[in-house]
Amino acid sequence: MTDQPVLVETADGVRTIRLNRPEAMNSLDIATKVALRDALADAASDDAVRCVVLTGSGRAFCVGQDLKEHVRLLADEAGSEQLFTTVEEHYNPIVETVLTMPKPVIAAVNGVAAGAGASLAFAADLRIVADSAGFNLAFAGIALSCDTGASWTLPRLVGQAKALELLLMPRTVPAAEALELGLATQVVAAAELESTVGELAARFAAGPTVAYGAIRRAVRESASLDIPQALAREAELMNLTGATRDHQHAVEAFVTKQAPVFEGR
Repeated sequence: MTDQPVLVETADGVRTIRLNRPEAMNSLDIATKVALRDALADAASDDAVRCVVLTGSGRAFCVGQDLKEHVRLLADEAGSEQLFTTVEEHYNPIVETVLTMPKPVIAAVNGVAAGAGASLAFAADLRIVADSAGFNLAFAGIALSCDTGASWTLPRLVGQAKALELLLMPRTVPAAEALELGLATQVVAAAELESTVGELAARFAAGPTVAYGAIRRAVRESASLDIPQALAREAELMNLTGATRDHQHAVEAFVTKQAPVFEGR
């Protein structure tokens, strides 16, 4: 297997971004964070990419910050400065790109997702979770606040009270409970994860990409808007999507009783 910390594959409009440090449970050292940040930015800006899948190699999705590197950097004065800038330089742009890119994002959670790894999964639109996987908001256990967007995404998934419980009293939430709480979209047998995600990603890649992006934006922004502002944004995005070729073709297909073919524009 290649020693690149992040593997990127593209097929039929689906960009798969795979964390590739299985021996370290896909923990995030600086090199991995830089590679992940850049891979996500490239996927977001590439019009040929119509769906993004985030996953991990081996038995973990991602266990968050690489604590072995963390300890070394804490002991070094120059290195400690890198630790105090990593949220702004790495984690924030990573999660902002996931949340704002104009195309669907699927997290294929193949194993444990902890700390920033759990936060990364929560930023995706859908989390397809192996039945052997779990989530752990491990930040408080190492005397840290939360990052990678957990303070924003987690309350929107499970409510403020449950979000505080999971953050203040971290524990591993198994897949079945994650489904009940809304942390997981679907739980499947580990052996079926790849095929299930593949089918879903193919569906998105063949869909109306501009409309998907507009829906993501409308839902994301609505939490900070009052009703008139939210309705105005809906009107703006409806006008945007109404002018697309995909909408025109879909309406024509409906009238002629044909299945629409979407081009993503």
